[in-house]
Amino acid sequence: MSKKIILLAGPTASGKSKLAIHLAKKLNGEIINADSMQIYKEFTILSSRPNKSELKKVKHHLYGLISVKKYFSAGDWLKEAKKKIKLCLKNKKLPIIVGGTGLYFNTITKGISKIPDIDSKTRTKVRNLFKKLGYKKFYEKLLILDPKVKNKILPSDSQRSQRAYEVKLKTNKSLFDWIANTESDFLNYDIKKIFLNTPREELLAKIYNRTEQMFKQNCVAEVKKFNAFKLKKIFSAHKLIGVQEITKYLDKNLTLDQCKELINIKTRQYAKRQNTWARGHMKNWNKLYSKNFSILIKKSLKAVS
Repeated sequence: MSKKIILLAGPTASGKSKLAIHLAKKLNGEIINADSMQIYKEFTILSSRPNKSELKKVKHHLYGLISVKKYFSAGDWLKEAKKKIKLCLKNKKLPIIVGGTGLYFNTITKGISKIPDIDSKTRTKVRNLFKKLGYKKFYEKLLILDPKVKNKILPSDSQRSQRAYEVKLKTNKSLFDWIANTESDFLNYDIKKIFLNTPREELLAKIYNRTEQMFKQNCVAEVKKFNAFKLKKIFSAHKLIGVQEITKYLDKNLTLDQCKELINIKTRQYAKRQNTWARGHMKNWNKLYSKNFSILIKKSLKAVS
């Protein structure tokens, strides 16, 4: 079997998991998670992890992998993903990597820089500065610290801005100097790339329906359990959409309807960012869509053949 990998990306709620399962069944594949929130054990509902019946249909890897109490970087994900890719190929299974975290896909297609670990003290310092200044003033300060960031990171891309700041602060070397020396570990692999290009109106309807479904499945209980850990804001699980909103609802600062509406708004904004990322970083990917699921499967099978 040739060393082939399928990458399946798309905005949140676009139906990636469903398509991945059908492709895996048709192509003798196994699914590897590339969603930075679905790696957490404690969030099944709020992260929209595949449900029990979906998990039974084909083998899934790297879902519910770690606790919310642990720090997990894109480099950590790549390390685990490489192991699973090798295991799939060894067992003559096709690895199908599925998710919405663009950075994870970049580690496969472009590689990852060997940036030293950033200690929690530096990370907290940068996060606190960002909170104090807001993204615009923080970005201005970042440009003074690291001018190479200009035109490479948008002021609104708060995650990458903070990453660039902490890297320069800790290593005295620009993030882009580190990135320049990277190379993919998968250069000799046949990588097939699909991005689900779901139209906006359809995506909005799916987001709304999924939020309703999450509350029916008791996502509120998940947030209660998470809040009981009293984790510092530095932990990435705090960024999961719904955590802050449901916490405000539990604290009686929001009604249930307001809470749901805020989650829908944040999810729509996130989907928009994912589509923007795809336009910038996934130019050579197959952008696919069909309202008819059978046709979408056919298009996908043709794209990966």
